[in-house]
Amino acid sequence: MASGSYHISSLLEKMTSTDKDFRRLDCQRTGKAEPCHPAVDAADTGCARIALVIVYSMKISQPACAACPFRFMATNDLMVELQKDSIKLDEDSEKKVVKMLLKLLEDKNGEVQNLAVKCLGPLVGKVKEYQVETIVDTLCTNMLSDKEQLRDISSIGLKTVIAELPPASTGATMTANVCKKITAQLTGAVGKQEDVSVQLEALDILSDMLSRLGGTLYSFHSSILNCLLPQLTSPRLAVRKRAIIALGHLVLTCSGNIFSELMEHLLAELKRNESTSTTRTYIQCVAGISRQAGHRIGEHLEKIIPLVVQYCNVEDDELREYCFQAFESFVRRCPKEMDRHIPSVMGLCLKYITFDPNYNYDNDEEEMMETENGEDEEQESDDEYSDDDDISWKVRRSAAKCLEAIVSSRHDLLQDFYKTLSPVLISRFKEREENVKADIFSAYISLLKQTLPIQSWLHASDGAGKDDVPLTMLQNQVPSIIKALHKQLKDKSMKSRQGCFSLLTELANVLPGCLAEHVPALVPGIVFSLADKSSSSNMRIDTLSFLHVVLCNHEPEVFHPHIKTLLPPVVACIGDPFYKITSEALLVTQQLVKVIRPLDKPCAFDAKPYVKDLFPGTLKRLKAADIDQEVKERAISCMGQIIYSLGDHLSTDLQPTLKIFLERLKNEITRLTTVKALTLIASSPLKIDLRPILGEGFPILASFLRKNQRALKLSTLTALDTLVKNYRDSLKPPMIESVLTELPALITENDMHVSQVAIAFLTTLAEVYPSCISKISGSVLAEILQLVHSPLLQGGALGAITAFFQALVLTKAAGAGRAELMKQLTAPVYCSGAAGATVTLHKQAYYSIAKCVAALSLACPKEAPATVNQFIQDVKSPKSSSAVKVLAFLSLAEMGRTTNLSAQRELKTVILEAFASPSEEVKSAASYALGNISVGNLQEYLPFMLREIGSQPKRQYLLLHSLKEVISSSPADGLKPHVEDIWALLFKHCECAEEGTRNVVAECLGKLTLVNPAELLPRLEKQLCSGSPHARSTVVTAVKFTIADQPQPIDALLKGCIGDFLKTLQDPDLNVRRVALAMFNSAAHNKPSLIRDLLGVVLPSLYNETKVRRELIREVEMGPFKHTVDDGLDVRKAAFECMYTLLESCLDRLDIYEYLNHVEDGLKDHYDIRMLTFIMLARLSALSPNAVLQRLERLIEPLRATCSTKVKAGSVKQEFEKQDELKRSAMRAVAALLTIPEVEKSRVMAEFSSQIRANPEMASLFESIQKDSASLPTSESMDMS
Repeated sequence: MASGSYHISSLLEKMTSTDKDFRRLDCQRTGKAEPCHPAVDAADTGCARIALVIVYSMKISQPACAACPFRFMATNDLMVELQKDSIKLDEDSEKKVVKMLLKLLEDKNGEVQNLAVKCLGPLVGKVKEYQVETIVDTLCTNMLSDKEQLRDISSIGLKTVIAELPPASTGATMTANVCKKITAQLTGAVGKQEDVSVQLEALDILSDMLSRLGGTLYSFHSSILNCLLPQLTSPRLAVRKRAIIALGHLVLTCSGNIFSELMEHLLAELKRNESTSTTRTYIQCVAGISRQAGHRIGEHLEKIIPLVVQYCNVEDDELREYCFQAFESFVRRCPKEMDRHIPSVMGLCLKYITFDPNYNYDNDEEEMMETENGEDEEQESDDEYSDDDDISWKVRRSAAKCLEAIVSSRHDLLQDFYKTLSPVLISRFKEREENVKADIFSAYISLLKQTLPIQSWLHASDGAGKDDVPLTMLQNQVPSIIKALHKQLKDKSMKSRQGCFSLLTELANVLPGCLAEHVPALVPGIVFSLADKSSSSNMRIDTLSFLHVVLCNHEPEVFHPHIKTLLPPVVACIGDPFYKITSEALLVTQQLVKVIRPLDKPCAFDAKPYVKDLFPGTLKRLKAADIDQEVKERAISCMGQIIYSLGDHLSTDLQPTLKIFLERLKNEITRLTTVKALTLIASSPLKIDLRPILGEGFPILASFLRKNQRALKLSTLTALDTLVKNYRDSLKPPMIESVLTELPALITENDMHVSQVAIAFLTTLAEVYPSCISKISGSVLAEILQLVHSPLLQGGALGAITAFFQALVLTKAAGAGRAELMKQLTAPVYCSGAAGATVTLHKQAYYSIAKCVAALSLACPKEAPATVNQFIQDVKSPKSSSAVKVLAFLSLAEMGRTTNLSAQRELKTVILEAFASPSEEVKSAASYALGNISVGNLQEYLPFMLREIGSQPKRQYLLLHSLKEVISSSPADGLKPHVEDIWALLFKHCECAEEGTRNVVAECLGKLTLVNPAELLPRLEKQLCSGSPHARSTVVTAVKFTIADQPQPIDALLKGCIGDFLKTLQDPDLNVRRVALAMFNSAAHNKPSLIRDLLGVVLPSLYNETKVRRELIREVEMGPFKHTVDDGLDVRKAAFECMYTLLESCLDRLDIYEYLNHVEDGLKDHYDIRMLTFIMLARLSALSPNAVLQRLERLIEPLRATCSTKVKAGSVKQEFEKQDELKRSAMRAVAALLTIPEVEKSRVMAEFSSQIRANPEMASLFESIQKDSASLPTSESMDMS
């Protein structure tokens, strides 16, 4: 730096000639040969170059017009240098640069001024604090200058400086000091009421500062408020508006006292109502505050709402508009506080959405829309009155927007909306003002979108009251909607037509099939928008999009009478030069082909005449190589559908078209879409002749199996499978072999789905070409067997493997016989047993092998008895290892489920003897075997099992597990004769002292109830009155096992009586309450419709269980130590788990503020509870950010306490790990809180953020959490089922 300073001083000393400087700088810029000064040549550092620019600018800053270009170039060079990160200035250079730039701000040349302002931004981060303060002082002084240009450029400069100041959260003191200096001068400038332009600029800058750095100005908030409030009564509306904006930013960061002071002032002024003009301003201000800080204004709404309602009735359209804007803001930002005011606000909206005092709507709508003469007469009669004076449309528009806010935030009032609001909105579709009509459409679309989620709950609702459900109510209103809209589909206004199509598209999505009767009324409008030359691109796209949705959602027969009308304009759109229209038209054409000739059912409609319209346009797009990717793909898909449905009508055109498909198959960009299209064509019932392309196409498809693109592999496997099934006679062995060699590599546990599809294809090959499969059976088998022994194998992939083994045995291929396969399957188990080594296979692998063994036995029934005998001998043999016995029992179980094994007389004895085995795995496998063998022969085995349960108390637990398998796997009809015996036996054991036994009994009872719910559920309910807590807990747990996520016959019955079961949440016994919470959690997770309507009654009991009960905490002496035991912890944990589940399934039924009260308590509870509540808080930050903001101060403290806690020295390792995990979880919650948009404006959060950054340990932890969350695709969630 010393060297740099020397060069600067040398430059300052030697550069005295202006002309010489000009030449030197110009040579430097242009690269000419004239040498620079030796000082610069010697060390061309950043400082030297900047010094050159400074000196140069100083020398040429004389007011000579000829020098303007040079000053511009010099300043531009300076800006380029300052933007480099490597530039560092010494103190002298800083001073000179700052001085020079401030001087250039007063330059007479506007371009030089603009560049000088741009230099200020990067300069702020490169100079010391006192230099920034010098810049700010000068700019603030210039703002008060008499020269308008200097004022303007200085205000831009201040905004630039503010934008570049480091955030206060980084801990830099410069920001705070500079902001305080600016604020003091700005508040003075705002008070200068004689100069409006100064006021406006000052207010703008103050808003910028409060928005970005509001927390830093904490000590100035009071003076800022006192400065801004008088501006609300300024004679200039522009000043008022900017003061409102500034106040909006202020309320985000100000203290509670200042916020209260502001609200009291606004309320007092609203009550005074000094003039309509100021009242408008105050209502705008309240609305602005609500939009910015809705979480804070909620407590004041009780006083505000009556005043705003009162002003709605004042005869002033602007005032009414602002009132509705305020209502909209309140509804969106303060939903809880607005709850009781919604009916009155909605009433006002419905009243004023029809408010059009200066226009007489003709009752005869058709005449009004069709008769142009009527419009002319109306214009003549309105000569005295100009539409420019009419602002009632603003009232209607703001009322429509307010209604949209109500609809989108109050799903619980949906039925009321369809009774009261929907008819009014439909009647206003005739609105004359385009902008208002757009908002009315938008409000109705919101209503339709709100209706969509209710469909999932309808299935679970009982028969009563179905006429009142929103979907039924909407269905009844469809004719009114169509009547109001269909004429407007030919409206001159494109905006209106687009609104109509958007609404109709949403309607068709919400109620599929609802437009069937109205298609004749809609078709003319569709054709008009597609064919009208004045229609914009977006208009055509919206029309095509609607047509596609309608075609997909309605039966083909509905459109058959209109195909002749619809087809020509759609085909014309395929030829449109705009690719998006072409793409959408191809999608519609594809759907039209399905409609014209639906092959899945008989159809009398003659499709042949339309082929000549459909085919050429699509073919042209298919052939084109220089078109958009999306159009290429849609053209391929559309042509695939045409060949699939109409291939028999294409005659000579078919083969050339298939050749094009072959070309597209070779293209990397289009190959995936082409594979899918060929799959469709190959599956056509028309048996399209694909022989001309199969010879060349099959090897290409085989090569795709080597590609890395997963979607391409899967689609290719599906295509090959379809081709093999449908074109077996056209495929030659070499073609099949080219594919077979690629298959072994696809079978791996790394991608189970690809493995499953590949194995399913192998099964098809084994069935169709058994001779080919023998050639690769060795390599394929090795991979499949490895997969069978994988712990990851289950579900669909396992099912595909069992089907393959059955098909493979039937091929009778060498090395693939039943005996060989059995040996290979079981080898790892038998070998490990023989060698005396420990079993290396995972538990899941035994189940997989057993299922494969059972599948092979099913394929070879003659050899099955020998297999069963072998397994029985393995179990009996004392030499057999535990692993061999486990596999034998599991295999017997899988075989016994589908085959009657009653011929094996010693089987029962063998199983019962195994119950005494020292190995828990053997006992469990024997229990599983007995249950599944019983499923195959209920008549013999079930009575035997029930006798054993009654007479063998030592084996009871294992036998009950067997019974559970019987009840779970047996068909209901087979179980019904035995229900009474099983029921009686289970109730004998429901009061067992062992909780594990009670849980198995409960599962048996729950699953048995599903066999005959109408009779058994009431009997289960009666047992709630049992005097034994154990019996009550068993019954409640049983109910949990009747609840599944799929619809069941028991659901309607359960909904009627689940309230009685939930009363056990108030049971005096702690364990009963715990299992009741588990049952409630299961219902909330799997079938929320069961408990949604009961939440009002159940939630108080749930919240009651979240409290710490001192009477349940006891001390236990452990030698010299005392250990605290909290018997209520499990119940509290279960309660918080329920609360988390409700967040996901019933959020709209929760009072989120009451909910937060209990989350706050949980944040201070035991380790396990805190871990749960941290996750809940993170989820709430995404679901209810406003409510969280409102409680932020109370939520931050427990987080701060957790993050600051230190473990006592000398604690055990587990204690340190526990605390670290707790801190990580708390930090995740902090990271989630920081994603709330307005949270950084909170003083408490800013302080906590500074504390985190100041503490190296906390800062490091926070950074790692942020990195983790950035790598996760979705937010953290927790399954509480």
